[in-house]
Amino acid sequence: MRKKIIAGNWKMNKTLSEARELCSEIQAGLSGGIPENTISILCVPGLYLLPVKELIGQTPSLFVGAQNSAAFTDGAFTGETSATQLAAASIPYVIIGHSERRSLFGETDEVIKTKIDLALEAGITPIFCCGEPKEIREAGTHESLVKTQVEGALLHLDAASIKKVVIAYEPVWAIGTGLTASSQQAQDMHAFIRSLLLKVYGKETADSISILYGGSVKASNAKELFDMPDVDGGLVGGASLQAAEFLRIIQCA
Repeated sequence: MRKKIIAGNWKMNKTLSEARELCSEIQAGLSGGIPENTISILCVPGLYLLPVKELIGQTPSLFVGAQNSAAFTDGAFTGETSATQLAAASIPYVIIGHSERRSLFGETDEVIKTKIDLALEAGITPIFCCGEPKEIREAGTHESLVKTQVEGALLHLDAASIKKVVIAYEPVWAIGTGLTASSQQAQDMHAFIRSLLLKVYGKETADSISILYGGSVKASNAKELFDMPDVDGGLVGGASLQAAEFLRIIQCA
């Protein structure tokens, strides 16, 4: 049975003191337990990875994740952090291929593929993001674009490696806009992504991979989204910066 995953992407938000306060509030809220077969991941700014990791400690089913890693192992790449360095710091998860990295920093499918490979080689679980902008959705070519993204970054992997990947479908038109894909739109795309995995790896492997929905996930829409058969949780943006809201989303898993 594949895991339900609720991952919070804090992006470039919070000071260190605010980050510690938010983590403490989330920890306290989880003291009563978390839904069975569910984990939560706090993907925090790089500066806060170690303080947050230390703070959340051994809290059951709560982990820390990075928001990005480099397409290089080491060398003269000022400002970058490699998957090897993250692994040495015992950071278990990393977001790769987020639409903001694609659009603002020019990351291509080839760069994202390299980052996926390096994360897996380092023993880190990549949370691979894919999704279409508004004009692609309106043109009806969203499946074609997502297929290109998935094929370009993932489908070269062997079955053992692909099972270690988490996929997050994020319709770009729903990120930070207040718009949300309907539960059926989310289900349709998640089922399509799983069908791509099925064709290459077979049913057992395809059914084992968690596919998250990201795009203005809130407590008010989380349960309807997570109840869809191929939606295995969420990659949560703004709502993950509010402890009470994030905790309600976790309980919807």
